[in-house]
Amino acid sequence: MSERPPPLKSESRPRHSVWRQQLYDVIFEADTAWGKGFDVALLWVIILSMAAVMLESVADIEVHFGFYLRVFEWIFTILFTIEYLARLIAVRHPFQYAFSFFGVVDLIAVIPTYLSLFLWGGQYLLVIRTLRLLRVFRILKLGRYVSESQALMLALQASRHKITVFMLSVVTVVTIMGTLMYMVEGGQNGFTSIPRSIYWAIVTLTTVGYGDIAPKTIIGQTLSSFIMIVGYAIIAIPTGIVTVELSNLQEQKNKAEADARQSDPCSRCHSPSRDPGALFCKFCGTAFG
Repeated sequence: MSERPPPLKSESRPRHSVWRQQLYDVIFEADTAWGKGFDVALLWVIILSMAAVMLESVADIEVHFGFYLRVFEWIFTILFTIEYLARLIAVRHPFQYAFSFFGVVDLIAVIPTYLSLFLWGGQYLLVIRTLRLLRVFRILKLGRYVSESQALMLALQASRHKITVFMLSVVTVVTIMGTLMYMVEGGQNGFTSIPRSIYWAIVTLTTVGYGDIAPKTIIGQTLSSFIMIVGYAIIAIPTGIVTVELSNLQEQKNKAEADARQSDPCSRCHSPSRDPGALFCKFCGTAFG
């Protein structure tokens, strides 16, 4: 999943596309000084806005500093609004970006505060508070600044079929075990329905063990022990699947880097062979540039 939209084309530009290209470079390119400064500033705004949301949920702080927190919230909302509009102006296809993952995240970051202006009245207070809690999704904006998130998303996409099969297997196991426990224990021991028994199976299989429902019969306790052992056995499966895909991606990256080194021969003896991580040519000792 790539956050960066296609840049503006240089050919047949309209008269105003030069400054749009400059705006694009600042917002979407992190290799320039202005781009790095923009990213760092936006990171701080996201972090501070999240801190304001969390502090507002503390009753004592909200009573004494609620007004200042709301002022900061409007400042953050205006800044995020300017950022969102700037992104729409800079890209070549604004609607395509608006409906992309990060475009939706950018919109969610600003819309709750504006909605609170139109939903007024005592009967809507609960709705307003719920909408304002949507501001927590601003933390998703941090995803575009984590360089490894791209590799993780690729690994998850590559392993989605295996994970789907694994999840279907887990659903099958908990459904069967939940039904068996309903038949064995019955309502007198808390297993009043198959859905409630499946809930118990999920809690037990994931080794959470809330303890609100527990088998009382020997057969039920035996099944419970089996489910817990199976739970420990399958916990590592999704991690292993994603780890393998991450390892494959890293191998592909290393191979691409090795091929790039092989295509960059020594400037003195023109030897095409170059060891990984080597700073000097192993044949003539010339330093690689």
